Amino acid sequence: MIVLLFLLQTLRIAVPYLLAAAGGVMSERVGIIALGLEGLMLSGAFGAALGAYYGDSAWAGLLGALVAGAFITSILAVATLRFMANQVVVGVAINLIVVASTRYFLRLVFDSSSNSPRVAGFGGEGVGNAMLASAMNPVVWIGLGVLPVLGWVLAQTPFGLRVRAVGEKPEAAASLGVNVGRLRLMGLYLAGAMASLGGAYLALDQHQFTDGMTAGRGFIALAAVIFGRWEPVRVAVACLLFAGAETLQIQLQGAQLVPSQFVEMIPYVLTIVALAGVVGRSTAPAALGKTE
Repeated sequence: MIVLLFLLQTLRIAVPYLLAAAGGVMSERVGIIALGLEGLMLSGAFGAALGAYYGDSAWAGLLGALVAGAFITSILAVATLRFMANQVVVGVAINLIVVASTRYFLRLVFDSSSNSPRVAGFGGEGVGNAMLASAMNPVVWIGLGVLPVLGWVLAQTPFGLRVRAVGEKPEAAASLGVNVGRLRLMGLYLAGAMASLGGAYLALDQHQFTDGMTAGRGFIALAAVIFGRWEPVRVAVACLLFAGAETLQIQLQGAQLVPSQFVEMIPYVLTIVALAGVVGRSTAPAALGKTE
């Protein structure tokens, strides 16, 4: 029973990682470094809280998350595709801008420096069991299915073939009539939508937005993309591994067997160890970071 509860909690915690990592796979498969996942997740979380608050509906929250994600993605697209800016610098800038702007608008809109008021969520009202509430949340099912579906799309469809071609050999793809710029833009918006849904899940599951609530999940999702070698199914397994580490962290905090400072380090230490094990043995898409 304890093992089953551990697995169920791991799946629940894995949802934002899975969604953000799916966005990371799509972005990097079209050749754009996904360093802005943290900012996209945080903007999605704030957009979800804003939409749910004014729309009084979790569905309005999802719409707000997608709008916020599309806005941040547009900035990313203009900087990287139109002006050919360094993608690492742009990704870092996006993260810093979103952290600062969500903090500013949190105070401006909700008159708080820490969190928004309580907002509507999926399946949380009147449901005492957290697992049952999660089963009633459509974002959970989207998160659990997104990477297998993305894997099928990339491997079995003409669109997936073009995406892989643009990420590996854009010149060859262009010579065959593929519009490289348009496909990269499409891939970026799909990536932004998936990552923002990951942030929306956090806000709607907790029924509020909290300053900095993504807490590095975007970076861990990017680590999962690299650890999974840009293959969606492997990336999904990596996300479950990192979610399992976070679940273990929560369980150990409750048991109070280890000082909390060390317990909180578990997911991040695992991320570093996992990446150290694959550096030099994994091959990124050949055109990653090259938009000239």
